[in-house]
Amino acid sequence: MTHEPLVIIEDSLPPESIAMVAALYSRDPKSVTEHLKKVAEVGADKFMANYYVGYGHASIGDCGSTSIFVEQISMLAAKAIQDWSLYSGQEASTRYIDFSSQPMIDPTDSDAGKAIQEKWRAFYVTYLPRIQEHVASLYPRRDGEDEKVYAKAVKARAFDIMRGFLPAGAATLVAWHTNLRQAADKTQLLRHHPLPEIRAIGENVLTALQTRYPNSFSHQRFENTENYIESYSAAFTYLDPEAHPEKPVLTTTIQNGDLEAYSDLLQNRPMKTGLPTFLNELGQCTFEFLLDFGSFRDLQRHRNGVCRMPLLSTRWGFHPWYLAQLPEDVRAAAETLLAEQSAAIAALNLSPEVQQYFIAMGYRVPCRVTYGLMPTVYTIELRSGKMVHPTLRSLVHDMVREMQAKLPLVKLHVDMDLDDWDVRRGTHDIIKKDA
Repeated sequence: MTHEPLVIIEDSLPPESIAMVAALYSRDPKSVTEHLKKVAEVGADKFMANYYVGYGHASIGDCGSTSIFVEQISMLAAKAIQDWSLYSGQEASTRYIDFSSQPMIDPTDSDAGKAIQEKWRAFYVTYLPRIQEHVASLYPRRDGEDEKVYAKAVKARAFDIMRGFLPAGAATLVAWHTNLRQAADKTQLLRHHPLPEIRAIGENVLTALQTRYPNSFSHQRFENTENYIESYSAAFTYLDPEAHPEKPVLTTTIQNGDLEAYSDLLQNRPMKTGLPTFLNELGQCTFEFLLDFGSFRDLQRHRNGVCRMPLLSTRWGFHPWYLAQLPEDVRAAAETLLAEQSAAIAALNLSPEVQQYFIAMGYRVPCRVTYGLMPTVYTIELRSGKMVHPTLRSLVHDMVREMQAKLPLVKLHVDMDLDDWDVRRGTHDIIKKDA
């Protein structure tokens, strides 16, 4: 008779108790039902203090998870929290939410800084209705298209355009689901970030975790470690090269000869099916390019690799797509605004890092991403579709061409249609179902 495995799901206990129950497997082969009784008898507090923190059994912290919600922080702070390969969570979307009433984070707390941010907001608020009308005139509703879905699609497209004029200091909200070990590791990095706002967030999150789980977050701070993290955070948090390619350039350590042994896997893979992860051992793909900061935020969501955090500045220019979507008179107003704001930002005489709070997200930034073969293919295929923001989708099309030229054995299932309007954008919403 085949042995029937026993499956038990337990998700009603606090994170520390779950971590303790899981850890007991490593020392005692009894059923989890027995371990649950032990947790009920002795509690998880002393266990976590002794074994997870005291003895450094860090993997125990992987077994308990928690959810952290950080609200009214800048776009820059949100990206810093999400700059973590194991990040899981969500953020308020500039593609679906009207940001006209969101607070602005001004680290200078100055009249000049506030004036710059409010000038961006005024342009956004003033012209958003006009841009919705313009989008509707360019893409009239077709026969058979649901009126409500169409209206949402038009609004989403208008947000796509106008988000380029929101400053990175606009406030957003972030949900972060993480295990206890990763929470400790990530907050340690946040505490040494170059931006004061993000350092404060790191300290505040850690304090909240210490209050909620004192036995899991009583780690000692070692001066040498703190100094080391401080030194590389100051020097390397932001990617800011002297020169950078505008269009995607692919550099890869993958050899086409090594791909030949897997030609069947590469050529016969069905659509919406990932490559096997073991192909990552063949090497890496590094792409370098310019992309507006707004769309970089979408690209950063792919964390199965390295996605460097770029420094946002006016140096690389405003992405031309945003201006091309505007009616002629609004485009003229936008060009005047960009010139005036650029001069005003420079007049603040801030460090390049702090200056980011006042720069609109339509400005381009230098990007460098490095993935194994499997996540490279996944990212390119997913971001080639019509639901993707047009500036990112156009860039991905260039990435496709680079892949086809340098790794021709890798078959890609991509949507290369130049038309980027799809009314189905109006169905991408979270709504309450009717009873």
